[in-house]
Amino acid sequence: QVQLLESGGGSVQRGGFLRLSCVVSGIPLSSFCAGWVRQNQGKDREGIAGIDVDGNTSLADSVKGRFIIFRDAPKNTHYLEMTNLKPDDTAMYYCAAGSCSNEGGIIHLHPRYWGQGTQVTVSS
Repeated sequence: QVQLLESGGGSVQRGGFLRLSCVVSGIPLSSFCAGWVRQNQGKDREGIAGIDVDGNTSLADSVKGRFIIFRDAPKNTHYLEMTNLKPDDTAMYYCAAGSCSNEGGIIHLHPRYWGQGTQVTVSS
């Protein structure tokens, strides 16, 4: 059984820092693409970060320069490190794993597995 378990969400003030973790079990994370998707109430889901099997990463313009995604293969875990958080970053954050395509340096994730989500709230 494949499971993705997120942690690290919480409430911070503008400019704050959070590191989200996604512990994966049941599949070797290094053989899959992975990423993070967020959804704020009433808005569409937004793919914000992806990492492919070669370790290439891409970020959405809305978080570029503030967020990074990286993977710890021995721990079968990937992370989303978020700095300089803004109120607009408030959302439920989901980690995902599956296949992906890399088009011009942009990683398009096609999720097969999802975590349950972790809430991030940024106050002004």
